[in-house]
Amino acid sequence: MIMAKIPTHISIIMDGNGRWAQLRGKERVFGHYEGAESVRACMEYAIEIGLPYLSVFAFSEENWSRPDAEVKELMSLMSKSILQEVPTFLKYNIRLIVIGNREHLDPSLLSDIDDAMEKTKENNRLTMIVFLSYSGKWDIEQAARRYAQAGCPEGKFETFLSTYGIPDPDLLIRTSGEQRISNYLLWQCAYTEFYFTDTLWPDFRKKEFGTAIEEFATRKRRFGKTGEQIITQQNESNED
Repeated sequence: MIMAKIPTHISIIMDGNGRWAQLRGKERVFGHYEGAESVRACMEYAIEIGLPYLSVFAFSEENWSRPDAEVKELMSLMSKSILQEVPTFLKYNIRLIVIGNREHLDPSLLSDIDDAMEKTKENNRLTMIVFLSYSGKWDIEQAARRYAQAGCPEGKFETFLSTYGIPDPDLLIRTSGEQRISNYLLWQCAYTEFYFTDTLWPDFRKKEFGTAIEEFATRKRRFGKTGEQIITQQNESNED
């Protein structure tokens, strides 16, 4: 598939693992393990089309209120996935970044995360960002606190966000039919295009990912400008 317009950063809210498993008469955790395969598929496709940044919302701060057994299994899956994928990250020149509130995370998981991030920090083919124990409100609150401590330097608020240095998402995909962003990247999604699909996350693979990107290519992003301004800007750019 030839893409006419590749975004810089695509972010995904991976929703529907539990429902996918329940529809098959299995425990919810089974859906999470199958969902991990969708992450791999999307990562491979991102490399194939030359996407610079791919991010996934793996676990929100609100998800800590889920049943203890499910949370424990999710954290175990996260640790296993990171350890298993490090060789892949190194082989395909993928940089891993994990962002979120580290206070609730187990020290052993933090150690695995930090080790993987250190080993891949020089990779530059694809930056894979995992948002773990993250919420948009937490991000803005921690940024505001540090911004105030720094004396509120004018025009510098964004430098205190946890995502500083990472381009804001061009496209946000949410699976499973839900149409909300669930306290995710509240500041960063100011001009992000949204794409919602009924497909449950474990069924979201290369074909579905490609369809979302093709839909994005039809969007006209104005960033507050008029259509005429955008056309003029494009014409001037083509002349250069």
